[in-house]
Amino acid sequence: METPIRLLIADDQALVRSGLRMILDSQPDLQVVAEAEDGRAAVELTRAHQPDVVLMDVRMPGLDGIAATRQFLADPGVRTRVLVLTTFDGDSHVYDAVRAGASGFLLKTVSPGQLIEAVRTIAAGDAMLDPAITKRLLADFVRRPHPGGGLPEAFAALSPRELDVARLIAHGLSNAEIAARIFVSETTVKTHVTAVLTKLGVRDRVQVVVLSYETGFVRPGEQEP
Repeated sequence: METPIRLLIADDQALVRSGLRMILDSQPDLQVVAEAEDGRAAVELTRAHQPDVVLMDVRMPGLDGIAATRQFLADPGVRTRVLVLTTFDGDSHVYDAVRAGASGFLLKTVSPGQLIEAVRTIAAGDAMLDPAITKRLLADFVRRPHPGGGLPEAFAALSPRELDVARLIAHGLSNAEIAARIFVSETTVKTHVTAVLTKLGVRDRVQVVVLSYETGFVRPGEQEP
C-alpha cells in the first residue's frame, strides 16, 4: 500500500477542523497528522511533522494564515505545500496567499469531493485555484500598469522552448495540453516544467502564473500562443 498523503489542518474553529478531518480521513490515501488552532501553532507543527499539505485558514488569532505560510515556506528544503481554505475571497487575500507561496486557494463553500481532489492535486505537485478566484486575480493584474516591452529579465535565462512552456503554463494549460500544443511527449513537458521552475526560482505553477502576469510576460486577455 502506498504511503498516504500526510496533512495538517490549521483553523481557529474546532468544529471546522473536526469537519475537515472527518472528510479527509475518510479517504485511504489521506491522513491528518496534526491540527493547529492558530498561525504560530501551524508553523511549529509543520516544522515538527513535515506534512505533505497544510490546509490553511487565512484569518486566525495572532499570526494569520498568510504570514504563517510565508514563514515556514521560507525554511530551506521545506517540501510542504499549502492549500489556503477560507470563507474570504477578497482580492488581497488571493494575491497575498499566492505571493506567500501557497499552491492553492479554495473557498470553504467547495464540496467534500472538490476538497479531496484539490488536496491530491497539490500533493502531486500541481496547483489549484478556484475558478472564481482566478478571475479575481487576473482582474487585479488588469488594473495594474503594464510593464515595459521586451522579455522580462526574470525570464531571460529560459530557452525558446522553455519560454513556450512557461507561457502555456501562465494560460492555465495542463502538461497533457501543453504536450499536444507543442507536439512533444508529456514526459518531455515535465522536464521543461522542472527547468522553468528552477530557472525562475519558484515553487510551482501558481508562482509561474503570478510572475508571468506581474512582469508583463503574459498579459490578461492575451490569446494562448
